[in-house]
Amino acid sequence: MDPGAPEYVYVQVANHIADRIGSGDLPVKGRLPGERDLAEEYGVSFGTMRKATELLRERGLITTLHGKGSYIVKKP
Repeated sequence: MDPGAPEYVYVQVANHIADRIGSGDLPVKGRLPGERDLAEEYGVSFGTMRKATELLRERGLITTLHGKGSYIVKKP
């Protein structure tokens, strides 16, 4: 992620995850890795990752089931 880019880091992270979903790296109907794991993978804070997953939910790409995790529901 580029902290000097003209968009928020959480948007950059969400866009990158959306690209991974689009390429099939993260398959539809598959479980998204946990927010803590993704935060570590992307080198961002948990709060930043939480905002990124919230944005993915708003875009309709993932759904979150309380206590079960987040699942990919469609490609971008």
